[in-house]
Amino acid sequence: MNSIKFLGTAGARVVVTRQLRSSGGIWISLNDTNILIDPGPGCLVKCAKSKPRLDPLKLDGIVLTHKHLDHSGDINIMIEAMTDGGFKKRGILFAPQDALEGKDPVVFHYLRSFLKKIQKLTEGGRYQIGNIFFTTPKKHQHGVETYGLNFYSSNISISLISDTAYFNGLEDYYKGSILILNVVRFKPTEGVDHLSFEDAKRIIQINHPKLAILNHFGMTMLRAKPWQLAQKLQEEIGIRIIAANDGMLINLDEYGARENDKG
Repeated sequence: MNSIKFLGTAGARVVVTRQLRSSGGIWISLNDTNILIDPGPGCLVKCAKSKPRLDPLKLDGIVLTHKHLDHSGDINIMIEAMTDGGFKKRGILFAPQDALEGKDPVVFHYLRSFLKKIQKLTEGGRYQIGNIFFTTPKKHQHGVETYGLNFYSSNISISLISDTAYFNGLEDYYKGSILILNVVRFKPTEGVDHLSFEDAKRIIQINHPKLAILNHFGMTMLRAKPWQLAQKLQEEIGIRIIAANDGMLINLDEYGARENDKG
């Protein structure tokens, strides 16, 4: 089955450090290719406890949208798990340059030789992994180097808008038939580089995906009950909109591709 598994839906420090929601990231299985996105704190445990269990040795690669701890906390242990403790040289790591170099890299140097390949993410980049490819169309407005993702297979496209402040034209870069949005804030807050619920609403209204998934919630979103917000927005706009929850599985085989899904 082609699927998206949410290993965690926590966003922002308080929700993550108190583990009010899990923070394990997202596992995508598509066209016999397995990709882990943003393995935050607890990712390995969530994989082991998933039903059925998610085996890191079946991963083809790991994608890190940016190096903040809620996205990268388990990056090193997941590299070790994906490579069987370094005994199997396999898997590709995709990460921004500042996650690998500079003052605060988050990937241990001794683990890098375990990987088959490391690729740096760049604005406008296109990358192949297994039987699919993905793009990083635009550098986001966030405190560190950050990219959103567009995944393409033969019959479906998936867009992920990672952490960012809203900027004019953001929605133009993410036209997937399935759209995942990191919505940390209920209301916009000046100086906070995260999408608010109103930002997400605007993007969904413009792009009109087949399925929109709200994800990566901070405290203000949790207090506002994102599952209720999603239901009301679905009734208002007339397309399927859901709020992700920990462990949620989306069957991608239920969704076909748009005519304009192109690489």
